[in-house]
Amino acid sequence: MKRFLLLLPVLFLLSGCSGNWGWYVVDPSTSNGAANLRFLISGAYNTVLMSVTAILISITLGLLIALPGLSDKRGWRALNRTYVEIVRAVPILVLILWVYYGLPQLSGITLNVFWAGVLALALSDSAFQAEIFRAGIQSIHKGQYEAAQSISLSYRDTMRYVILPQAIRRILPALGNQLVYMLKMSSLVSVIGMQELTRKANELVVSEYRPLEIYTVLVLEYLALILIVSAGVRWLERRMNAAES
Repeated sequence: MKRFLLLLPVLFLLSGCSGNWGWYVVDPSTSNGAANLRFLISGAYNTVLMSVTAILISITLGLLIALPGLSDKRGWRALNRTYVEIVRAVPILVLILWVYYGLPQLSGITLNVFWAGVLALALSDSAFQAEIFRAGIQSIHKGQYEAAQSISLSYRDTMRYVILPQAIRRILPALGNQLVYMLKMSSLVSVIGMQELTRKANELVVSEYRPLEIYTVLVLEYLALILIVSAGVRWLERRMNAAES
């Protein structure tokens, strides 16, 4: 947030470069500009909440989908491959619209815009998470499995205490990338009326007619969020590497 506020004066200085620019619309020194900034920033809560909820669901679902892909049985592997290929082939915007408008007609269950967005984002991302987990688990040396079997650990305990802790360390950067991806893709949920960052910006553009200035602030908002997430992932990665060493 501090970086975001520090960048605003630069934008106001740029206003002198063109008579068509009107940074007054987001000028925090004026009452109207400050109110507009508060309105824009208010969408950050829903963006973060929706993205974090969706990524937690997609990680869980992705792990469950990845495990059949590791099976020796062809049927289980086919199930994994079918799910991954079908879900990855559907554009996320189409999936959001289908979940919000189509799913209630098929199931009779009505979802509000928040949960429709979370479900669509989680389903779309779960296919990628499944491949990340599958690759991470397969990267663990077979000797780890043999060592676990030698002390009579069950498959569940082997995964829980031996394989997954090592795999998660290796796939953490990829999981962080998926969270960044989720934050960006959450903007698409604005098409069904979710009051997140992009929806707030769109509504303000309609009332103020200053798209350049407002969408520039929107870019900075996403930039600030993603920089924070990236820094958090790097910190967690360092902690896990330090614990391992």
